[in-house]
Amino acid sequence: MPGLTEPVTDKEAVAATRALARYGVASRYDQLPAAVVHEAARAIVNWAGCAIGASAHQTVENAWSAMRPFAGNAQATLLGRRERTDILNAALVNGISSHVLDFDDTHPDTLVHPSGPVASALFALAEHRTASGPELVNAFVTGVEVECRVARAVLPAHYDIGWHITATAGVFGAAAACARLLGLDEQRTVWALGLAATQAAGLREMFGSMAKSLHPGRAAQNGLAAALFAQAGFTSAETAIEGRRGFAHVLSTSVDIAKCVEGLGQRYELLGNTYKPFACGLVIHPVIDGCIRLREAGVRAADVERIDLKVHPLVLELTGKTAPRSGLEGKFSVFHSAAIALIDGAGGEAQFADGRVADAQVTALRERVRAHIDPGLAMDAAQVTVTLRDGVQRAVVVDHCIGSRERPLSDDQLDRKFTDQCELVLGTERTEQALSCLRRIDTLGDVRECAAVCALH
Repeated sequence: MPGLTEPVTDKEAVAATRALARYGVASRYDQLPAAVVHEAARAIVNWAGCAIGASAHQTVENAWSAMRPFAGNAQATLLGRRERTDILNAALVNGISSHVLDFDDTHPDTLVHPSGPVASALFALAEHRTASGPELVNAFVTGVEVECRVARAVLPAHYDIGWHITATAGVFGAAAACARLLGLDEQRTVWALGLAATQAAGLREMFGSMAKSLHPGRAAQNGLAAALFAQAGFTSAETAIEGRRGFAHVLSTSVDIAKCVEGLGQRYELLGNTYKPFACGLVIHPVIDGCIRLREAGVRAADVERIDLKVHPLVLELTGKTAPRSGLEGKFSVFHSAAIALIDGAGGEAQFADGRVADAQVTALRERVRAHIDPGLAMDAAQVTVTLRDGVQRAVVVDHCIGSRERPLSDDQLDRKFTDQCELVLGTERTEQALSCLRRIDTLGDVRECAAVCALH
């Protein structure tokens, strides 16, 4: 394969599995642009905040209750908790915790939540084998680049037929990242990617249930296991991604393998990452943004007769639950999200608690929300029109919602998001220590320093 700054040939595009492996082996921290290193720190801060904030969620409690009797040695931290466990179970539980609130990062071009699978696997492995901040950041960037490119190769058909791409592409990212941190050679990295490919799974039918958060957890655990298997000489097919019966052609009806390697080492997918201000499906965010704007402009929920939404086509496909029965289902209801945003002026985890979904005032307003598809709208855009009881209409057009690429969360906003999620778990002092450590992660001699302050003692 050419050097990282040289173009990839058509022949190498066909051999995508090996090309991605060569990229991972060749990647170096000192070759990463400063902007990429900075974005890696932002992503890791966001991931850790989401995992800590959800560490006592019933989903996480249930997962740990199921795994605890079979857990191995205390090798790695469960973020936001007192327990330590073996690295495979730590990757699983932290991956679940990082995703269950649906507050994690999103790569809009691929719909992948990139950090959950990659960071959950990496941090567990780094605690066990010791890794410096630069080593972890480089491995993290490698993993995100691999998972997003694998996703690009199979979109949109792969997602349309029902695969949850954070799970199916995420396992490649976790495997590539862990292979890099372990220092695997090209052949073993090929095997790691192949072992990831044969474990790729996750169904969109699970959205709105605890099982959705299992997807990045298993992707992290399986990707880590794939790298460990490969390190031990456990082989796999050499063309696991691009082969006729490989991942891409089996799990998608439309494939462009060249997208796996386009701009590899030159264009960084991580720079296209986004961070959620609201704890629900990304496609709902423009509606929440619009409803909050109307509330700030003086619209009172008690005066509203009807709410009409114009939304991107994916909104009703992904978040069309008209009568959610739980907080998790509420995260996939544009109707609940519009109602709660107008009533509360917010879209945090509190707005998606079971009690708020069942609240009589929320339910009554939710039933007066109507959503209409507008194919001309971008995914980060929406139009919200409220009709008041006196017949007056108020409307707002959201061209780009907060948290989108055009209106990204600043470092300060991300820090506040982290603090808001973590203070109730860690307390103020430890939250400040954790944020400081994560923000300078690329300077650390041993990343276990961060793991220590992200846990209870």
